[in-house]
Amino acid sequence: MPDLFDSLMPGIILPPGPVLRTSRLTLRPLDGDDAAVFHRLINDWDICRRVPDAPFPYPETQAQEWIKAAARDREAGRAEQFAIVETLTGGLAGCVGLKLSKDRKFAELGYWIGRAHWRQGFALEAVRRVTDWAFASLPITHINAVVAADNDGSLAVLRHLGFEQTGKGHRVFSCRPGEKLPVKHFTLGREAPAQTTADAAQKSATLLVVAAALIDAQGRVLLARRPEGKKMAGLWELPGGKLEAGETPEAGLARELREELGLEADPKDFAPFVFASHAYETFHLLMPVFLCRRWKGEPRGREGQKLAWVAPQDLAEYPMPAADRPLIPMLRDFL
Repeated sequence: MPDLFDSLMPGIILPPGPVLRTSRLTLRPLDGDDAAVFHRLINDWDICRRVPDAPFPYPETQAQEWIKAAARDREAGRAEQFAIVETLTGGLAGCVGLKLSKDRKFAELGYWIGRAHWRQGFALEAVRRVTDWAFASLPITHINAVVAADNDGSLAVLRHLGFEQTGKGHRVFSCRPGEKLPVKHFTLGREAPAQTTADAAQKSATLLVVAAALIDAQGRVLLARRPEGKKMAGLWELPGGKLEAGETPEAGLARELREELGLEADPKDFAPFVFASHAYETFHLLMPVFLCRRWKGEPRGREGQKLAWVAPQDLAEYPMPAADRPLIPMLRDFL
């Protein structure tokens, strides 16, 4: 299904609907054939007592209605719910999904795993895949989660993936009407990836990258959306990248445009414009930006990134990394 956020932005080429894969799992939309197994797995006190909206006993008719509602919510852009399927056996192991806020800036994470599949790392694998996909494919900036205070397994999954606890509270669970049970609140931000050992080693380093504002005949600027698997996935930026040892900025930019977009550009056609300087948590970025109006070929995302030609006055509608944001008024006023 096309992303509703993307459909508002012309010039974007959309991928097929979401079917996500890991080394052991396939995450796909639920369908009516899943209802019987879905009901058998979730109709378990030790699962329902940890899932806020799950009654116990869990009616079979509710399993059918929940699957239908999940399809409607996906179509309307309100949620993305996935069946967690063992790829090797084809068996349903649980569910994972995201409910989006009305402004589509936040999402609430929910998941459960059937008892027979506990202690195999499936929850960690599925949640990691969904969060990586969501930040790269949806306009959300944060993913939130509410977890029962005694759900040690889910607490460990969230902390392992970099979610930060933001508070405590109480919530009514459907399996215990009238009772308010203790819960913990967590959040994960798209621009706050977990710091790795390599990141820490580079904390004081300056990273030199180069970027181009490619301008077409209509005066639009080409933006590329960082694909899944990269830091700050889902944010839009000017095409470019890191310089290799011994490269000039112009030579490095020509190489990056060839590798990322399949374009051939003459370094003589790059006009120096501005530079960005920004201190991230683990490094300092320095980025000269060039203007370019001439190249050969049609741009295509060779690294899985989506592309969009954007009018200068619309650039602010595209969420960008912190280093790129000051470039928006400069491009808008100059072009």
